[in-house]
Amino acid sequence: MDKKMKTALKESMRSFRLPRYDQLPAMGLYLEQTTQYINKCLEPLGCVEITSSMIRNYVKMGLVNNPAHKMYYADQIAHLSCVTILKTVLPLEHVSRMFTMQRKIYTDETAYDYFCIELENILYHRFGIKETLEDIGVTESVEKEMLRSSISSVSHIIYVNACFNWLGKEEQ
Repeated sequence: MDKKMKTALKESMRSFRLPRYDQLPAMGLYLEQTTQYINKCLEPLGCVEITSSMIRNYVKMGLVNNPAHKMYYADQIAHLSCVTILKTVLPLEHVSRMFTMQRKIYTDETAYDYFCIELENILYHRFGIKETLEDIGVTESVEKEMLRSSISSVSHIIYVNACFNWLGKEEQ
C-alpha cells in the first residue's frame, strides 16, 4: 500500500473517540437533534449514518426505548449509536439479541462504554495506530467474542471505505 495513503488513513482515525456514557447529553434531545448528534459522533467513520426515520423504526421494533415526551436520553442515544454501527454487519434481529444478552450481564452504561473502548481498540489496530490488539475486560464469554467479531467486521468495512474515499480524492 502506498505509504502516503497509509499515513493519511492512520491520521484520519487517530483522533476518533466515541463519547462515553457519562459524556452523552444529560438533557434530552429531540429526534432531529438526536440524529445530528449521533451522525456528528460517527462522522469520522465515513460510512455510518442514521436518519430520523431509522430511529422511529428502531423504536417501533423495540431496539430502543420510546422517547420520553419526544426526548431521547443517554440510554437511547447509546443504543442508537451501537445499532447504527452494528447494522452494517448484522441483521437488526441479531443486534437486538446482542442487546438482550448484554443486559443479562451488564448495565447499559457498562455495556456501552465497553463497546466504545473495543471499537476504538479494533479501529486503531486496523488503521495501524496500534501495533497490537489489546485484550479489553477481564471476562471471557461467547457474548464478548461475538461482539468483538462484529466490531472487527465493522472495522474492515470502515477501513475499505476509507481506502476508496482516499483513492477517489487522489484521482480528482
